[in-house]
Amino acid sequence: MAQLKDKVILITGAGKGAGRALALAFAERGAIVAANDISPINVDQVVAEIVARGGTAKAYIEDVAKKVGAQALVNYVEEDFGGIDILVNHAAVEPHTSLLEMDEWDWHRTLDVNLTGAFLMIQSTARVMRGKGKGEILSIVTESASGAAYRSSMAGLRALSQSAKSELNPHGIRVHIIENSMDVVEVVMFALEAE
Repeated sequence: MAQLKDKVILITGAGKGAGRALALAFAERGAIVAANDISPINVDQVVAEIVARGGTAKAYIEDVAKKVGAQALVNYVEEDFGGIDILVNHAAVEPHTSLLEMDEWDWHRTLDVNLTGAFLMIQSTARVMRGKGKGEILSIVTESASGAAYRSSMAGLRALSQSAKSELNPHGIRVHIIENSMDVVEVVMFALEAE
């Protein structure tokens, strides 16, 4: 994984689950990890663990579902590390409410974070990557969970990423759709190695 050494990798939703696992795995391979989450509690622990192991990481607390938050996040990472080589869209919320009982707020928040957040991050990061003529964007898509809002947002994320793939490829930006599997780290590393 020499190609990951000193690469700047921005991971949204890095405090838990696959986001946390990816942050630790990238750091082990020598990457610089920009770890984002909406709450500092978990993401600060991830960063502390990476730094304790001799890696380089910084936490960024922003709501990627808001345009101002997404753009600020990209700007801060650029200022701190000089650019972004890889974006991992992992931020997601999953309401545990049935369709008949779901509140409109839960529906909107799920789509805002899982789909609009990914759109804003892809757009803002791709503008930076376009200037360099290269970059990698990965969207983590999980449909194993139940729930109308969550499954709808994941279907949208897949479609968004497919569109981004064709639009951004001419700019040297590769877009990967990662189906969240038992070993998402292995799948991600394989995708990044593939030509």
